Amino acid sequence: MKIEIRDTPFDPWNEVACHQAARAELRGRFGATAVFVGTMRDLNEGERVQGMHLEHYPGMTERHLESIVRAAQQRWPIQEALVIHRVGTLQPGEPIVLVAVWSAHRKAAYEANRFIMEDLKSKAPFWKKETLTAGERWVAANTPG
Repeated sequence: MKIEIRDTPFDPWNEVACHQAARAELRGRFGATAVFVGTMRDLNEGERVQGMHLEHYPGMTERHLESIVRAAQQRWPIQEALVIHRVGTLQPGEPIVLVAVWSAHRKAAYEANRFIMEDLKSKAPFWKKETLTAGERWVAANTPG
Protein backbone atom coordinates (compact mmCIF):
# COMPACT_ATOMS: atom_id res chain seq x y z
CA MET A 1 0.00 0.00 0.00
CA LYS A 2 1.19 3.48 -0.84
CA ILE A 3 -0.61 6.62 0.35
CA GLU A 4 0.67 10.03 -0.65
CA ILE A 5 -0.55 13.60 -0.26
CA ARG A 6 1.09 16.02 -2.72
CA ASP A 7 1.10 19.75 -3.20
CA THR A 8 2.41 19.48 -6.77
CA PRO A 9 0.79 18.22 -9.99
CA PHE A 10 1.19 14.55 -10.92
CA ASP A 11 0.62 12.34 -13.95
CA PRO A 12 -1.70 9.56 -12.74
CA TRP A 13 -0.85 7.16 -15.59
CA ASN A 14 2.87 7.52 -14.97
CA GLU A 15 2.30 6.97 -11.24
CA VAL A 16 0.42 3.72 -11.90
CA ALA A 17 3.10 2.44 -14.28
CA CYS A 18 5.97 3.36 -11.95
CA HIS A 19 4.28 1.87 -8.88
CA GLN A 20 3.52 -1.35 -10.70
CA ALA A 21 7.07 -1.60 -12.05
CA ALA A 22 8.50 -1.05 -8.56
CA ARG A 23 6.48 -3.97 -7.19
CA ALA A 24 8.21 -6.78 -9.09
CA GLU A 25 6.87 -9.37 -6.62
CA LEU A 26 3.39 -8.78 -8.07
CA ARG A 27 4.40 -9.72 -11.62
CA GLY A 28 2.14 -12.55 -12.78
CA ARG A 29 0.01 -12.46 -9.62
CA PHE A 30 -2.58 -9.85 -10.58
CA GLY A 31 -5.04 -10.07 -13.43
CA ALA A 32 -6.79 -6.75 -12.86
CA THR A 33 -5.83 -3.17 -12.15
CA ALA A 34 -8.74 -0.82 -11.46
CA VAL A 35 -7.85 2.86 -11.72
CA PHE A 36 -9.88 5.92 -10.81
CA VAL A 37 -8.62 9.42 -11.60
CA GLY A 38 -10.55 12.41 -10.26
CA THR A 39 -9.95 15.63 -12.18
CA MET A 40 -10.87 19.18 -11.25
CA ARG A 41 -13.91 20.45 -13.14
CA ASP A 42 -14.43 24.06 -14.24
CA LEU A 43 -18.12 23.98 -13.28
CA ASN A 44 -19.77 23.20 -9.93
CA GLU A 45 -23.32 23.89 -8.76
CA GLY A 46 -24.01 25.81 -11.96
CA GLU A 47 -21.10 28.24 -11.53
CA ARG A 48 -17.77 28.51 -13.35
CA VAL A 49 -14.84 27.50 -11.16
CA GLN A 50 -11.52 29.17 -11.98
CA GLY A 51 -9.44 27.36 -9.37
CA MET A 52 -9.56 25.51 -6.09
CA HIS A 53 -7.53 25.30 -2.92
CA LEU A 54 -7.52 21.99 -1.02
CA GLU A 55 -6.54 21.78 2.65
CA HIS A 56 -5.99 18.79 4.92
CA TYR A 57 -4.65 17.81 8.34
CA PRO A 58 -1.16 16.35 7.75
CA GLY A 59 -0.74 13.01 9.45
CA MET A 60 -4.43 12.62 10.24
CA THR A 61 -5.41 12.56 6.57
CA GLU A 62 -2.79 9.94 5.67
CA ARG A 63 -3.87 7.75 8.62
CA HIS A 64 -7.48 7.99 7.52
CA LEU A 65 -6.61 7.00 3.95
CA GLU A 66 -4.53 4.07 5.26
CA SER A 67 -7.51 2.89 7.33
CA ILE A 68 -9.75 3.02 4.24
CA VAL A 69 -7.29 0.89 2.25
CA ARG A 70 -6.89 -1.58 5.14
CA ALA A 71 -10.69 -1.93 5.32
CA ALA A 72 -10.75 -2.66 1.57
CA GLN A 73 -7.98 -5.25 2.00
CA GLN A 74 -10.08 -7.01 4.65
CA ARG A 75 -13.18 -7.12 2.42
CA TRP A 76 -11.60 -8.02 -0.93
CA PRO A 77 -8.55 -10.05 -1.98
CA ILE A 78 -6.52 -7.14 -3.28
CA GLN A 79 -2.77 -7.38 -3.62
CA GLU A 80 -1.81 -3.73 -3.72
CA ALA A 81 -3.29 -0.24 -3.60
CA LEU A 82 -2.04 3.22 -4.48
CA VAL A 83 -3.73 6.45 -3.38
CA ILE A 84 -2.39 9.88 -4.32
CA HIS A 85 -4.30 13.05 -3.44
CA ARG A 86 -3.48 16.66 -4.26
CA VAL A 87 -3.61 19.54 -1.82
CA GLY A 88 -2.82 23.20 -2.35
CA THR A 89 -3.92 25.21 -5.37
CA LEU A 90 -5.33 23.40 -8.41
CA GLN A 91 -6.56 24.51 -11.82
CA PRO A 92 -9.38 22.98 -13.90
CA GLY A 93 -8.20 19.89 -15.76
CA GLU A 94 -5.58 18.90 -13.17
CA PRO A 95 -5.81 15.50 -11.48
CA ILE A 96 -6.91 15.71 -7.85
CA VAL A 97 -6.95 12.06 -6.83
CA LEU A 98 -5.68 8.71 -8.04
CA VAL A 99 -6.89 5.39 -6.63
CA ALA A 100 -5.39 2.23 -8.14
CA VAL A 101 -6.07 -1.30 -6.94
CA TRP A 102 -4.40 -4.53 -8.07
CA SER A 103 -6.11 -7.90 -7.63
CA ALA A 104 -6.17 -11.35 -9.20
CA HIS A 105 -9.69 -10.69 -10.52
CA ARG A 106 -11.56 -7.67 -11.86
CA LYS A 107 -14.58 -7.87 -9.52
CA ALA A 108 -12.44 -7.43 -6.42
CA ALA A 109 -10.38 -4.69 -8.07
CA TYR A 110 -13.48 -2.73 -9.18
CA GLU A 111 -15.31 -3.09 -5.88
CA ALA A 112 -12.31 -2.25 -3.70
CA ASN A 113 -11.46 0.77 -5.87
CA ARG A 114 -15.00 2.13 -5.62
CA PHE A 115 -15.10 1.49 -1.86
CA ILE A 116 -11.84 3.39 -1.32
CA MET A 117 -12.91 6.30 -3.52
CA GLU A 118 -16.41 6.65 -2.04
CA ASP A 119 -15.09 6.57 1.54
CA LEU A 120 -12.35 9.03 0.65
CA LYS A 121 -14.88 11.47 -0.89
CA SER A 122 -17.34 11.26 1.99
CA LYS A 123 -15.15 10.91 5.10
CA ALA A 124 -11.50 11.86 4.52
CA PRO A 125 -10.46 15.17 6.12
CA PHE A 126 -10.06 17.41 3.07
CA TRP A 127 -11.54 20.90 2.67
CA LYS A 128 -12.10 22.61 -0.68
CA LYS A 129 -12.35 26.33 -1.38
CA GLU A 130 -13.40 27.21 -4.92
CA THR A 131 -12.42 30.40 -6.70
CA LEU A 132 -15.36 31.69 -8.74
CA THR A 133 -15.77 34.69 -11.01
CA ALA A 134 -17.55 36.55 -8.19
CA GLY A 135 -15.39 35.44 -5.24
CA GLU A 136 -14.68 32.31 -3.25
CA ARG A 137 -16.73 29.67 -1.45
CA TRP A 138 -16.05 26.61 0.69
CA VAL A 139 -17.53 23.43 -0.74
CA ALA A 140 -20.02 22.18 1.82
CA ALA A 141 -20.52 18.66 0.41
CA ASN A 142 -19.11 16.45 -2.31
CA THR A 143 -21.13 15.67 -5.37
CA PRO A 144 -22.89 12.29 -5.26
CA GLY A 145 -21.00 9.31 -6.76
